[in-house]
Amino acid sequence: MLDGFSNFFAWMEALSPIWAYVTLLVIAYGENVMPPIPGDMVVVFGGYMAGLGQLHLGVVVLLSTVGGALGFMTMYAVGHKLGRSALNPDRLQWLPRDGFERAQRWIHQYGYGVIAANRFLSGARSVISLTAGMFRMDVGRTAVWCTVSALVWTGLISYAGYAVGENWNLVVTYLQTYGRIVLTILVLIAAALAGRWYWRRQQDGAATEADDKGDPSGTY
Repeated sequence: MLDGFSNFFAWMEALSPIWAYVTLLVIAYGENVMPPIPGDMVVVFGGYMAGLGQLHLGVVVLLSTVGGALGFMTMYAVGHKLGRSALNPDRLQWLPRDGFERAQRWIHQYGYGVIAANRFLSGARSVISLTAGMFRMDVGRTAVWCTVSALVWTGLISYAGYAVGENWNLVVTYLQTYGRIVLTILVLIAAALAGRWYWRRQQDGAATEADDKGDPSGTY
């Protein structure tokens, strides 16, 4: 995957600091609105550029956080406006359709904890933000928690790029592996939750049937 973006990174490294910062901000924003833009890769590379002295690490973290939070809230606003119609297959076709049910279950079960963890849930960020808007979650609390999530995540990965220097691409490789592992875990959790829901429904149905059989009303 990195080979396909080598020209982009060479171009970004040649930019003046102000335009490199603008690129970071735009990509961090766009990643949430138009996945699969490789926002994490660019943030790691921004950390690497800070290690070279071309950028300031604090500004890299700040702009990446602002862009990520604004992108999240943009999708929140879209979900808030469209409501359930956002699930129409003719709309927002670039989003993973199979993630909406998982996001809805997570939000029902964990509430704002899902917003706080969204940056660590690779591949589900846009779906979570859109679903939060559909559920009309409180805009203030949503904005705070998505910003905290973006700050912690971008701080970690940009510092990793800063610390490893020329080996920054290893960080991206680890992130890709992390993403696959997280996706597998999320699928397993979703399957377990669905199984538990089905089991409880079967149990409730069996209990209701037993009560009906034991009710003498209407037998005389």
